[in-house]
Amino acid sequence: MAFDHGDDHYYIVWETTCASGTPILEWWSDANNSTGASRHAIAPQYRKIDRNHHRYSAIFGPVIGYPRVHYRVSNHSFPTEQYTINRPNRNETTQVLVISDNQNGPSNFRAVLAGAQKTFIKRGRPPNAILHVGDAIQSVGKLSEWQTHLFSPMEDVGGYQHNTSLVYVPGNHDHDKKRNANNMNYYMDMYHGIYNTDGLGSEKVVNGDYHQFYHSVSLGSARIIALDAECPSKEQSEFLVNELQSESFQNARFRIVAVHIPPFIEFWDPYAWEHKNEKHWGEHVRLEYDPLFRKYGVDLVVSGHQHNYQRSTIRRNGPPAYDDANITYAIVGGAGGAIDHDRVEDWNMYNVTYTDFHYVLLDISDKELQWSAFDISGASIDHFKIQR
Repeated sequence: MAFDHGDDHYYIVWETTCASGTPILEWWSDANNSTGASRHAIAPQYRKIDRNHHRYSAIFGPVIGYPRVHYRVSNHSFPTEQYTINRPNRNETTQVLVISDNQNGPSNFRAVLAGAQKTFIKRGRPPNAILHVGDAIQSVGKLSEWQTHLFSPMEDVGGYQHNTSLVYVPGNHDHDKKRNANNMNYYMDMYHGIYNTDGLGSEKVVNGDYHQFYHSVSLGSARIIALDAECPSKEQSEFLVNELQSESFQNARFRIVAVHIPPFIEFWDPYAWEHKNEKHWGEHVRLEYDPLFRKYGVDLVVSGHQHNYQRSTIRRNGPPAYDDANITYAIVGGAGGAIDHDRVEDWNMYNVTYTDFHYVLLDISDKELQWSAFDISGASIDHFKIQR
């Protein structure tokens, strides 16, 4: 599976049922042609999960200036097929599939992906990236769920697993929040070394002790900040302020934050909301982070967690220095998990509410961002755009 790893790098993770000797990841671009002399070879890092699960991972790049990059994994004389990641430049339209919360609903997730695939077939090309806003599985310690809930559907419906990179946002089900050694973040340490790509083999990663999921990346003319809603920390708060103030974010045409738990939740299980204190989950997102979103000109906040679709566009009420005085909040938690129908709060702010499975296509061009939400049949349920 391929993940965006900061700007101009990709993180590739694969698994075998037995230790596979000395595998090599090869990558090259169209500019390199495909001759062996022009290829880059990377020795992956290895982590033994158990006797039947052996995980390999490698970061490659920089790929700046190369809209098409290719890679494959070779082990002795048995290479995989060639995979290709397409990433348009800023002057072209970048298509992003936006999904969240497919956990515990693999058949529903396949239906969502099939609906999205039909839309992309009509458009004539696949997505350039997938923004997954968390909760890809239900139980982080169940290895079988990674296969049935995420890997297999992504591969079987659309072939997204290898050829479309994920910008991943952690949820509350799909990563182990314990920071002790040998925790269960088997596939969720892809953002280790995001500011030091030589650090992937450190002992903290090998034994599972590493824990950092906040990161940022540019897609076309948009800058995306991904936050870890489950594990607030001083380090993440400092990262958020620094990134919001950065030239990369402030000079981006469109400024996006992705965080699993929404600042403003309206639908949940009523008992858990009132009696299990789940109404307090994510309060830091609303009380600490959201004022910063408004202060620094965030255009769009994308979340999951709540299993349905909502969208609100409201006045930002921040400094007048930005092109647009509005901020949009979108909840996209309908990729497969059981839909939430019970209202537990009313923030009197959402323009659209849809309680069924869905997916979103985010089209990012140089001067326009278009957001289009669809049900699994491909019928439109919401649309808005921002023009600059």
